[in-house]
Amino acid sequence: MDATRSVSGVWRGDWRCDITAGDVDLRADEPESVPGGTATGPQPTEFLLAAVSSCFTLALAHTARKRSVEVTTIEVEATGTYDGPSFSAIHVTAQVGCPPEELDRLIAGAERVCYVTNTLRGGVELRFEGIVADPASDS
Repeated sequence: MDATRSVSGVWRGDWRCDITAGDVDLRADEPESVPGGTATGPQPTEFLLAAVSSCFTLALAHTARKRSVEVTTIEVEATGTYDGPSFSAIHVTAQVGCPPEELDRLIAGAERVCYVTNTLRGGVELRFEGIVADPASDS
């Protein structure tokens, strides 16, 4: 597996940003209640919560498959609590259609393999670099 992943964002005016993630195009935006927001896509913080919920969902499915536990449904909700310009907490709730005696083991296994929640827990290093854009290449 490649050791790096990149996703790019391009500002499209007001609060819109077009995102390319692999072969998939997405859009981030702000709600219409924010001046300039057009609600044409999730807010960036919702993408963060989407990363948590989707990764943990797939981690649960992986763990169940690996342990040969039959599941009928997996629904994961990630709820962030705002504290100024960041989340102070993210609460993850997983509803899993599985034998009750397997639930805690599945949750623990998913916690071990979920890349997104492990990254958030680990205090990932962030580095920023600015590059002046060539005005001739603006699109």
